[in-house]
Order: sequence, then structure tokens, then C-alpha cells
Amino acid sequence: MDPPGAQASPSVGFLRWALPRLGLTWSGFRRVRRQVWRRIGRRLAELHLGGPDAYRVYLLSHPEEWAVLDSFCRIPISRFLRDRAVFDRLGEDILPVLAEQASHHGADRVRAWSAGCASGEEPYSLVLLWRFVIAARFPNIALEVLATDIDDALLSRAHAARYRRSSLREVPAAWRDAAFIRQADSFVLREEFRSAVEFRRADLRVERPDSTFDLILCRNVVCTYFDEPLQRRTLGALLALLRPGGAFVIGRNEHLPPGLPGLADWLPELGVFRRAPALVPCSSTPVEAPAWT
Repeated sequence: MDPPGAQASPSVGFLRWALPRLGLTWSGFRRVRRQVWRRIGRRLAELHLGGPDAYRVYLLSHPEEWAVLDSFCRIPISRFLRDRAVFDRLGEDILPVLAEQASHHGADRVRAWSAGCASGEEPYSLVLLWRFVIAARFPNIALEVLATDIDDALLSRAHAARYRRSSLREVPAAWRDAAFIRQADSFVLREEFRSAVEFRRADLRVERPDSTFDLILCRNVVCTYFDEPLQRRTLGALLALLRPGGAFVIGRNEHLPPGLPGLADWLPELGVFRRAPALVPCSSTPVEAPAWT
């Protein structure tokens, strides 16, 4: 439901008109509409436009401006181990099974894709989890992560791997001390933890890697902000790159569009699904839960 008075707002009316033309859904932007509108407001000042109606006219007469508006609709919210319950189960259940499958098929690595990686916290979280929870159990299997995002500024921050303490609040102290170098009020990830991640600029709607993956994380992007037709097209293209038995992770509060083919439940309450056919069962002793303290 919209907040009181929201429907009468000219800015809301503009967003309700513009977002569907970008393949985006108003419901995903209700709570962040002020953030988006602040960006639009700065653009109006640059263009010397008086308000939403003037910007609507400008868009209709300047088609290239839609790409600018689209850039205002990117909402990066990230931190290390965000939604810790998801990373708990990645360490306890999902990554061990994927490593076991890789070994069963004679592979020497598990390949993951962080789609919409923002400033790098998610792919680096996978590396920390692998190093501190999984690696000792599977010494002959490596983790390799591709991380993509459309925003060059966020990718630059990801390459620098410098984060404030608030971004690391879910990281166990022992992990933080082993993996990061303290520099003034920031924490810089050590190079040995960065080398497993390749960052690449890509727009999920039109660009995909030319390889396949055992694990794809696409959290809090497609199923939150894209409208259903764009969701289906984008998810279909992503799932085509997921290997049989692989894991697909969306945000724990997100929902897949109904009837999406090719996926079965794994931990649906956490937004985790798997690509058919069924997974190769893990034959050895279950891994211990991650040591978060």
C-alpha cells in the first residue's frame, strides 16, 4: 500500500508513469522513491526544468534522456554477509553440496556469479565463507567468482575493497582480523582474498557472461525492481547459465514469478532454489555451522 498522500504527489505520479517505460515496477520503488526523486531533482536543476511535468515532456522529446533516468533508479544496498541466515546455510549446506558435485564430476572449482554485486561485499563474502568454512574440507576444490554490476562507480569501489566498519558488522571478529587491514577508519581486504573474484561491468537486462555457473546470486535486484515481463526474460537468461544441480539465490523477501520453469525448491524460505536435475547427494559428514563468533 502507498504511504498516505503518496498518490497525490506529482513526483509519485511521474514515477508511476516513467518506471514501467523502463521495465521497472512502482511497487519496488515505493520505499526508495525519495532517494530516486532527489537524484531526479538535481537533474531538473541541471536542465533548468520546472518539475515532473516538464521532465516528462523533455523525456518524450529527448529519447537519450531515458538512459539518464534509468541510472537514477539504481539502489545499491549492501554489506558483508547481508542476511546472515542465507550465508549460514550457504556454508552449512549449499557450498558443500556444490563442492561435492564438482568433485564428483572431476572439476577442480566451484564457479559462482554475483549478479548485481554493487561495491563487492557479496562476492567477497562468498570468498570469506569459502576460506574460513569450506576450503579445509575440500582442499582440491577452489572457488572462482564472477561479480558484475552496471555501475562503474560501484565497481571502482569493489576493486579498491575498502570498507567502513558498518559494512563489516556481520563479519566475525576473527574473520575481520585475518582478512582485512585496518587503515584509519576503513578496512581494506587483503589481496589474497580478492584474487578469486573477477569484476566486470554488465547490464543484467542485456548482457550475460559466456560461461556457466554452479551458483548464481541475484539478490534484491531483478525480483524487486523489474516488472514481471522483464523479470521473466532476465531470469530465463540467467538460469540458462546455471549448471544442472546448481543453486540460484534471490533475496529472502523476494518471490520468483509464478510458473518459472527449471527450478526446484532448496531453501525457499531463504530464497534458495536449485536447477533440475536433483543434486548429487553429499556422501561425507555434514560440515559444521560457520563459526560466527
